[in-house]
Amino acid sequence: MEDDVSETGFSPEQIDTTTPNPARMYDYYLGGLDNYAVDRAAAERVLGHAPFIRPTAQGNRDFHHRAVRTVVESGIRQIIDIGTGIPTSPNTHEVARAIAPQTRVVYVDNDPIVATYAGAKLTNSDNASFVLADLREPEAILDHPTTQNLIDFDQPVALMLVAVMHFIRDDEEPGKIVSEVTSRLPKGSCLILSHVTDDVDEGEEGANAAEVYKNSTAQLIMRSYDEVLPFFNGFELIEPGLVKPPLWRPDGPVPSEHELVDHRGYAGVGFKGGA
Repeated sequence: MEDDVSETGFSPEQIDTTTPNPARMYDYYLGGLDNYAVDRAAAERVLGHAPFIRPTAQGNRDFHHRAVRTVVESGIRQIIDIGTGIPTSPNTHEVARAIAPQTRVVYVDNDPIVATYAGAKLTNSDNASFVLADLREPEAILDHPTTQNLIDFDQPVALMLVAVMHFIRDDEEPGKIVSEVTSRLPKGSCLILSHVTDDVDEGEEGANAAEVYKNSTAQLIMRSYDEVLPFFNGFELIEPGLVKPPLWRPDGPVPSEHELVDHRGYAGVGFKGGA
């Protein structure tokens, strides 16, 4: 495989362990161990301002798993998971292959450290590969040899933007990015997307959390329901629509109304041309 991270490696200047990284902070929120002291310190500052971040992250991860199962059960057998972050098992290909072992998965992230973990945890099985690329350059993802080798764009594809669009600033034209990265998906493909929000923030928790992220490798941009919904333009949302992650097709008890306040995000799955 071209650009195989286990063979290529990275120069020291590409591996930055001195600046907090959102992927590693997310791993910490989920209780993972693949993070550094600088990430843990930043994550704890975020949690001090906004303790809702941890249940939001956990609810988002559970949505991730249910959404993958749903689209694979619908017949989709190839997935592009953009902004995959530090691998936390079960990963996308593990969830998908529990239903359909032949499912092909391309993982994408712009962090060399994520790429290093991917070499050990994600791409050590057939039909799963990693692309080091940035969502802000959709063509670099879609035209990458690894993507072209694994993904047949004549067949339905599940494209995942789970907890990633809130790191794209407004001046970077997030709507245009989503449109471009989904432009080649054929009818029957789907978009799986989740995003943090401050819709229910009556204080300054969200703003304070976002302030901490300004010192990380990516800013945190919270968006409202009306700002997240247009990301699904061209896709038909399936039931229950765009909702808080724990309410998206739950497979167990759902949080109480009081507990739902701490789930500050929206999640949904849409199909191109209808399900």
